[in-house]
Amino acid sequence: MPNIEVLKQFVAKSPNDPFPRYGLGMELVKLGELEEARAAFAELEEKFPEYIAQYLMHANLLVKMQRSEDARRVLTDGIAVAKKVGNGHALSELQGVLDSL
Repeated sequence: MPNIEVLKQFVAKSPNDPFPRYGLGMELVKLGELEEARAAFAELEEKFPEYIAQYLMHANLLVKMQRSEDARRVLTDGIAVAKKVGNGHALSELQGVLDSL
């Protein structure tokens, strides 16, 4: 399991790469650091809005945190991006979660 500090160093060394930020968010979720994970995903969405994988993970986290309205916003944004980039698989997954809320 990667150390959070190591992941933060990867983020700092690769500011134009969304993947280390995504990995950091996912690892924070695993460790139960939900608010810090939420902040990591929010920053990822702000800096890399077309990184589609983040939307489902961010929304699932928000549902876990009982923040359904925020999850709906993230899902709606993700659906718009999925349509824009033509990612039907992501669109289907995001829509499914939105429909279940």
